[in-house]
Amino acid sequence: MRAQTFPPSSPWLPVLSVVAGIGTFSAMDAAIKGASIATGVFTALLLRNVFGTVLTVPLWLAVGCPLPSRAVLKVHATRSAMTAAMATLFFYGLVRIPLAEGIAISFIAPIVALYFASVMLGEKIRPQAITASLLGVIGVVVIGWGRFGSGTYSPDAIRGTVAILCSAMFYAVNLVYQRKQALLAGPVEIALFQNGIVALIFLCFSPWFAVWPDAMSLRVILLGAALATSALLFLSWGYARAEAQVLVPVEYTGFLWAALFGWLFFGESVEPATLAGAMLIVLGCWIATKKQRNRTIV
Repeated sequence: MRAQTFPPSSPWLPVLSVVAGIGTFSAMDAAIKGASIATGVFTALLLRNVFGTVLTVPLWLAVGCPLPSRAVLKVHATRSAMTAAMATLFFYGLVRIPLAEGIAISFIAPIVALYFASVMLGEKIRPQAITASLLGVIGVVVIGWGRFGSGTYSPDAIRGTVAILCSAMFYAVNLVYQRKQALLAGPVEIALFQNGIVALIFLCFSPWFAVWPDAMSLRVILLGAALATSALLFLSWGYARAEAQVLVPVEYTGFLWAALFGWLFFGESVEPATLAGAMLIVLGCWIATKKQRNRTIV
């Protein structure tokens, strides 16, 4: 088949889609953190995925009810299991430490994911991808230094930090599976089956851990489900159109979103260090995308 060259602007479209997805996921993080404080992590995540499944069904019907093959369903199930573990650990930690701090700690995941992408997907790790990731790490360190340089950790906060570190390991593999899954299925199918399978996983444990939330918490969880579903659509579209190592550095913009939502909903201030780190993160994202302008497909 004749090779096709992407138009000059096309490399940015997956990046912008992933940025939108990360921003939407960060808003969901804020909503589910609030709901988790009120009802517990398990109930918030269970209902978020139940609501997400219900919200996605009409979209799935509208695109012709695509059903996955057994092999693709296995990928959906594998990623959903990782997502269930990742989300539980993440929100367990997030109710114990500030939103922006939790996101910053989780940024070890994209670095690990670059190497998982090489092993699992056979992607060649280009030097500019490593440079971009290093710039992102330095940016996060600069931001984190201003936020926790003088802080002290309570035993509860230490447990939260360890939980988020463990969550980040699942997140690293999840990032790579996100790319693999996006190449096998459409965004709506991914959103439906991920929400549905994760909901089923949590339902298995609901007799022991679920509690009935109040009306306000239900509304917040419903909002979180809508945000999570939208984010899955954005991310699936982006990861189907660019390599994982190109999009992984874009994950660092999550700290900027977390700083914004932390300030809006939890009163966290944005320090000068945040602005300095943001410049490094944006530079890293630009470097990661720059070399994709001449990529071809067959």
